[in-house]
Amino acid sequence: MGYYTRVTGEIRIEPPLAWGEFKDSPFLPGSPNDNTDYDVRLRTNEATVDTEDGQLIRKTASGVLPRWDDSFKAYNLVEHVQKLIDAFPGHTFTGRFDCEGEENADLWRVVVRDGRAEKVTPRIVWPDED
Repeated sequence: MGYYTRVTGEIRIEPPLAWGEFKDSPFLPGSPNDNTDYDVRLRTNEATVDTEDGQLIRKTASGVLPRWDDSFKAYNLVEHVQKLIDAFPGHTFTGRFDCEGEENADLWRVVVRDGRAEKVTPRIVWPDED
């Protein structure tokens, strides 16, 4: 059992990672070093490129997504986002994950600011009453 959180959104990577940078990454599902304990994964893209030697497939990673589409135990989400950021110096990460827990009003976000993953919780403000 445990507490489940629904995580949506994406963190973009600029410039996108080249294949050589991420092919053995623990954040790439199916790689030799794939670590399914991490709460995030790389979003990959493939493009066919015509060359003098024929068509080649160019793979890049341009984003970070939640590891799973369903709700999961996101206890270490902020830490895992930071590990991914630290694994790829020289790239800029922008965007956020929106997180909604099982309990009413359990809302928070993971945002990236200046290369740091941060948990942000909303402030609920009641309007003044007459």
